[in-house]
Amino acid sequence: MANYQGGKLYGQQMARQEQSLDDINAQFLSCGTYDEEEDLEGKLEQYKSQFLRFDLDKSGDIDLMELKMMLEKLDQPKTHMELKKMIAQVDTTDSGTISYSEFLIMMLGGKNSVLRMILLFEEKAKPKAKPQGIARKMSLADLGIRPDMAQHLG
Repeated sequence: MANYQGGKLYGQQMARQEQSLDDINAQFLSCGTYDEEEDLEGKLEQYKSQFLRFDLDKSGDIDLMELKMMLEKLDQPKTHMELKKMIAQVDTTDSGTISYSEFLIMMLGGKNSVLRMILLFEEKAKPKAKPQGIARKMSLADLGIRPDMAQHLG
């Protein structure tokens, strides 16, 4: 059961969850199954960060509502049935949620799931950097207006 109290207790809970995910990452690094994966350690850190961001109640699993909120944040809203199918594609324990191990197997495995595709292209969903400062002054020529046409504008 999630404890929503903030402060020191919340910090301790977060530290325990991060340690638990680090332990799972260490198992994936040492198992040998994913040795062919380029920069496995870097990918595991990235996936841990993604998982922590979307596990809103810090339960250690991504449930249907957390998945729904995650996909809405990525501008990929899904219906209740689509969400259930996405979880079912990944959930190997029939818990109705996605554990961190299942999340890693999905992200590192060869089997493509809809959720994996969305998360792999998450970077595209991030807003682009907007130009900073004052826009430069433009002339009529910059706007594509010929000098002989400019006299008809005013």
